[in-house]
Order: sequence, then C-alpha cells, then structure tokens
Amino acid sequence: MPSDGPDQPGFVDLGFARVDTDRLERTGDPEGVYGAGKTTEQIVAILTHLHRSHPDRAVLATRVTDPAAVVAGLGDLPAVPDLTANAVVVGPVPTPVGLVGIVAAGTSDGPVAAEAELTVAVHGAGTTRITDVGVAGLHRVMATREQLDGCDCIVVVAGMEGALPSVVGGLTGTPVVAVPTSVGYGASFGGVAALLGMLNSCAPGVVVVNIDNGYGAGVHAARVARRRFPS
Repeated sequence: MPSDGPDQPGFVDLGFARVDTDRLERTGDPEGVYGAGKTTEQIVAILTHLHRSHPDRAVLATRVTDPAAVVAGLGDLPAVPDLTANAVVVGPVPTPVGLVGIVAAGTSDGPVAAEAELTVAVHGAGTTRITDVGVAGLHRVMATREQLDGCDCIVVVAGMEGALPSVVGGLTGTPVVAVPTSVGYGASFGGVAALLGMLNSCAPGVVVVNIDNGYGAGVHAARVARRRFPS
C-alpha cells in the first residue's frame, strides 16, 4: 500500500490520488472510487481513507476487477463485495428514503443494472428490481405499470436498440434515467446505437447517462428519490 501523503483541508494526498474527504459534506454523498485501471492496493488505500473520514456512511468502489481481493486487503473494515456489480461497499448503508425502480431489458444487462441498484442503496434510497422486460415482448413491461408508478425515479438499463426507456417513459410520469449498455451484435457499436436511440427518445422525462454508467444513473436516481422526502 502506498505511504500516506500529508493531510490537507478537504482531501488526503496519497501520491497517486487526492482523496476528496469533504464531498459528503458538500454534496450529501461521499466520493466514489472508480476501480478500473487501479491496482488492488490503490483501491484499498482510497477506500480506507474515505471510510476513516466518515465511518458512519458507506463508500463504494465500482468496476473492481477482483472484489474479493479488495475486501481481503481491507482487513477488519466492514467491507462487502458484490460479484455481479463488480463492486465493493465499505461501511453501513443508509436507511433508505424513497424508492427507485431498476428496470433491466434482459439478463445480459444484469451487471450494469446491479451496479445501478447497489449505487442507489449506497446513496440512500430503496430499490425494487424489474428484470427481463425488453421490447421484444411488450406485454412483460406493460404488466409492471403499477409497480413503475409506485417508484420515485426509474433507472432503465437496455442494450441492443435501446428502445425500452421510451416505452417506460410513455407508460408512467415517473422520472426516467436511461442507461445504454454495450450489449448487442456488431451494429450496436458497443452501445452507441442504444445511446443514440435513448438520446432521440420521443418520450418526455427521459434523461440519458453514458454507456454502461450504472453508477452515474444510480447517484442521480437516489438523489431524486431522497428529495421527495427531505429530512
């Protein structure tokens, strides 16, 4: 593990990263750790300092290649791996406020949906999962309308042509966050086709995050849900 750098107002300098220890106070949410491209030791060091700065609030590392190795490196810290979301949570998850629906078009979209669901929980909102309701069988998503109306925000995860968020946005007045995934055959261009389809949605109330960005969608949706029930 890299040696600690000097503590500074608002951040800790680890040499390879400056850990934002004040983000929770500024925004209501702690800094997240994007694990892609980082070593296990680097992820462990960042999570350790974030947990020390606010031990009563969970912190999250996403896109972790080996969640079990990160948990082992954290030793006695209260860390839990999520092997579907490829993520690690350290510390207590908040009591949920509001409800976010996580809607996945197909099973292949599961890892991104799992990242969104875990992110929502870590950021303080409740979740309900609706899976395998892609547009190839519209009757499946139509059957969930009452469940969709009961949510405060909805995250819709879909690949291929990315049509599901438009369908959901036309069924309910609940705010929709669309997440295009890289799932699909050649002409999906790694999720670009789904991204463009979602950006061109004719259903009002649909906003779009980047390809496979379950984390960004989860943070946004949790904030929407929490705002409906301010403390």
